[in-house]
Amino acid sequence: MAAARGLLIGYFRHTPLFTSTTKMATSVLERFWNHFKHKTGNVIGMIHLRATPGSPKSSHTVNEIIDIACREAQIYKDAELDGVMVENMHDIPYLHTSKVGPEVTSVMSVVCKEVKKIFSHGPVGVQVLAGANREALAVAKAAGLQFIRAEGFVFSHVADEGMMNACAGDLMRYRREIDAEDIMVFTDVKKKHSAHAITADVDIVNTSHAAEFFLSDGVVVTGGATGQAANIADVKAVLGGVTIPVLVGSGVTCDNYHLYRQAHALIVGSDFKFSGNWQEEIDPARVNAFMEKVKQVRHIPVESTMIM
Repeated sequence: MAAARGLLIGYFRHTPLFTSTTKMATSVLERFWNHFKHKTGNVIGMIHLRATPGSPKSSHTVNEIIDIACREAQIYKDAELDGVMVENMHDIPYLHTSKVGPEVTSVMSVVCKEVKKIFSHGPVGVQVLAGANREALAVAKAAGLQFIRAEGFVFSHVADEGMMNACAGDLMRYRREIDAEDIMVFTDVKKKHSAHAITADVDIVNTSHAAEFFLSDGVVVTGGATGQAANIADVKAVLGGVTIPVLVGSGVTCDNYHLYRQAHALIVGSDFKFSGNWQEEIDPARVNAFMEKVKQVRHIPVESTMIM
């Protein structure tokens, strides 16, 4: 009996599961490339919404929030970015997951719909802080977006807002429930602004493996905080460890873009702002300079700028 069980386990490990995983990974990459026009090094610009109604720093009407977001989307469109993502970054201090109220998701749905009208030629995504991943899916569904960024997808960590537990099972079932399987879910691994002592024995590659196994459409590697560069060795390890898209989620600048261009996409916020500060306004000159550098680097073979 034990021998038969061993043969059966070996069969499933080495035959159908491997084939299925390979096909699934291929389809994930193909879907990514259906939205993003470059194989690697796609640039996603952040739209940090002004504080939404009810948050402590709220000082704009909904129409003003929409107008500012649309102006920023137009800057990114004019500079020929590959994608944009909307985030309620100014809603500090952030609410924890399900405590995010309908006043946030309703405003973000309206804003995202208007942003998508402007940035209609490329993918638009959304993240709802903090850890409000179901809400982000709902916003993306309502606004016709192409992706969300989700935190706390696999394993647990301690964030500024408190304990964040894995949500993959619930989130992916909710995506199916609302018929939103066309929306990609990019997932943070070893997320910034968080303590990971409770998973210190699970490195970033194994965390990424778990995210891939739990049907993530791409993993996001970051530095320790907003604006801090991701560890190049971590990015390289994850690129070599998974077969789904790898995104860099913090600290990408005009000066270091070439170091990260192997990643499938780079999410840029702080470097597009005046003084490189995420709390400032977007500086069109910085955006244009960044994209000019990107165009120059894209003419260089990837091997010449490969992360070593």
